Amino acid sequence: MSHDDVIQQTRHWLEQAVIGLNLCPFAKAVYVKNQVRIVVSSARHLDAFLEELDRELALLVAADPDQIDTTLLIHPTLFGDFAEFTDLLAIADEVLVEHELEGILQIASFHPDYQFDGTEADDIGNYTNRAPYPTLHLLREASIARAVAAFPDPEAIYGRNIATLQKLGIAGWLALGLGESKAGST
Repeated sequence: MSHDDVIQQTRHWLEQAVIGLNLCPFAKAVYVKNQVRIVVSSARHLDAFLEELDRELALLVAADPDQIDTTLLIHPTLFGDFAEFTDLLAIADEVLVEHELEGILQIASFHPDYQFDGTEADDIGNYTNRAPYPTLHLLREASIARAVAAFPDPEAIYGRNIATLQKLGIAGWLALGLGESKAGST
């Protein structure tokens, strides 16, 4: 699978699920302004991927938010197993601390097999964080704070998302052309 294919499928997910279902009410503004950087990693091992993460964090911090407000760092094959991906998330959070970026950036996560603690694998609520490929979403804290301040009742977003997905169901999700897990496949 080419990087262009991964980006195209990621954009489709953003447009159909994240923005289309309004799972993140803050996403549309930066997406339509072309302020979302999408990077596909070809790293062959964890250390090389972490070097890419270091570069992307530095680039995002240095970039003008009007040009790059957020970054999606995707690896289509390296983190196919969700348990391995959660291990990566712990390391990525340590990287933020190491680079003294806590309070400046944060990392959200998406994975084709995302599963919240205490849920069954097929629980529709897990789909709020399901993406075509394992993805680290690098976000500016200042942008999040502005978006949350402008949004009435941001705490209600999660509950609204669950209700939306329950109404849609897995068949509805698939009808959006989002498909099943692609993690680890090429």
